[in-house]
Amino acid sequence: MKKLVVVLLFLVLQFEFTSKAQAVETNLPYSYDILEQDIAKIHHTYKEVDVKAIGKSHFGRTIYGMKLGKGKHSIVLIGAHHGREWMTSMLLMKKLERYAKAYKNHTNFGHLSTHILDEVSIWFIPMLNPDGVTIQQNRLDKFPHDYHKQLLAMNEGIENFQRWKANGLGVDLNRQYPAGWRKLSKQPDFPSYQFYKGRKPVEAKEVKTLTQFIAEINPVIAVAYHSSGEEVFWNYHNGKHLIRDKKIAKKVSKLTGYKLAKPSKQATGGGFTDWFITHYHRPALTIEICPLVGETSPPLTLFETVWDRNKYVGLTLAEEAKRLKK
Repeated sequence: MKKLVVVLLFLVLQFEFTSKAQAVETNLPYSYDILEQDIAKIHHTYKEVDVKAIGKSHFGRTIYGMKLGKGKHSIVLIGAHHGREWMTSMLLMKKLERYAKAYKNHTNFGHLSTHILDEVSIWFIPMLNPDGVTIQQNRLDKFPHDYHKQLLAMNEGIENFQRWKANGLGVDLNRQYPAGWRKLSKQPDFPSYQFYKGRKPVEAKEVKTLTQFIAEINPVIAVAYHSSGEEVFWNYHNGKHLIRDKKIAKKVSKLTGYKLAKPSKQATGGGFTDWFITHYHRPALTIEICPLVGETSPPLTLFETVWDRNKYVGLTLAEEAKRLKK
């Protein structure tokens, strides 16, 4: 904790020296360095935001969680399971900043009251996979030089890493959860830029960090943001809670304009929301924020539309969590 305070203080001093209190920037690819600067800025500006280092990536980058609100119950919003999906990190950081500003000033955010945060807190985990994001943005200089050859091999010899989806060890984090993991395809059966599920579930350091943290905060609702498909997934062996969970997912679908996914009998599992639903028997959503763009990160030109469609999701789900805990 002392180390985190020192890091945040350094970043705050750096921020105050180089800039005035600007909003979260959305006109550049969202890197791990920018994330840390924005966290320091928000922590400095809004005492309503608690910052916690919840763990480390394989290559030692801090995985951050930020709590907004005083509620004893909570929901959690998670971004960037995948390296090429850093737009989800940008979305969550802008959401955190805008919610925090309204909450601090005791004002509504759009048509929604921020008083809900007195009863239900929101945890933001904007970048679960900082190593993968850094690789995808072609910053191999941020990794040990003797590891570059291995990264290149996992990327099938292609020197541009824009399609990189895995973590720093070539493990797909959203194929690492113990819900249907054994049924997932074993191909590829070696570390790769995408789809390698690992030798066993919860093997990746980042997934261990998240599952342990979820057990600690015990959220009422969980959301994993991803970036391709404009769809809301909500169903994986929901059992007796099918109607309850579909109702919440339908509300988010209507709010965002994203398609509501139909339950599939062939659902393979292995993902975060699959695990959360079956382990906690509570609602969980996977929200895909952008149109399909192929094996790369979505273009920044899409962000303002993404923001408009998603800006009310957090507060809306906090209200849903309050109803569930009545």
